[in-house]
Formats: sequence, structure tokens, C-alpha cells
Amino acid sequence: MDNNEDRNRNRTNQDKSKDWDIGEILIRILVTAIVVGIAAFLTPGFSINNLWSLILAAVVIALLDYLVQKFTGVNATPFGRGITGFIVAAIILYATKFIVPGFNISVWGAIIGALVIGIIDVIIPGRAM
Repeated sequence: MDNNEDRNRNRTNQDKSKDWDIGEILIRILVTAIVVGIAAFLTPGFSINNLWSLILAAVVIALLDYLVQKFTGVNATPFGRGITGFIVAAIILYATKFIVPGFNISVWGAIIGALVIGIIDVIIPGRAM
């Protein structure tokens, strides 16, 4: 009996570890906002008009990343899954352009921005995308 209870508790703990809590979501959005802001500053063809656009873009990027990861299993970090993660990160950045007002990015800006985000993601602890 005790063995079965231990297995059930371990399964429950593993299931909970897969879910996100509010603290993890807020930290992820904050890190995403910082990384996207730095990438916009360093990348030609990538601009953000104001702080609210940056915050909204961070929320949208985190949500799109979560949805892509949940439905396809592809990790959207630029260096997370090689070329696939890089392309997915660039697509997420470019798609954010159509959702967030004040978030302007070109196709080349999205590609270079995904590269910059990947490099910054290695330096800053946490997960940006």
C-alpha cells in the first residue's frame, strides 16, 4: 500500500511541475520584456514605440511561446532546438507585429532579433522565449 501511495504522490508532483504558477509567468514576462527591449535597441528594422507596447509585446510573445510549446512541443528559444527553434522564434516575433500596436519589425528584423534574443538569452538567467 505504501508503495502505491508513494508512486501516486510522485505522479502528482510531476504533473504539478509541468503547470505554470503565477510567479513563473510574471518572471518570464519580465525577462521577456527586458530581452525584447535590448534586442529592439540592438537590431535594425526592429522598434518599439513605448513602454506599454513593450509590456504588451512581452505578454503576447510569452503567450505565443507557451501555445507553440504546448501544441507542437517545439521549444521556441532561438538556441533551444537548433534551426527549428530559431525559425519559430523569428515567426513569433514577426507575428507579434500584427497583434501589438507600436511594435514594428521587418522580416529581417525578426531574423536578426531572434539571433540577438538567443545570444541575450544565454547571458541573462531565465527564459525569454
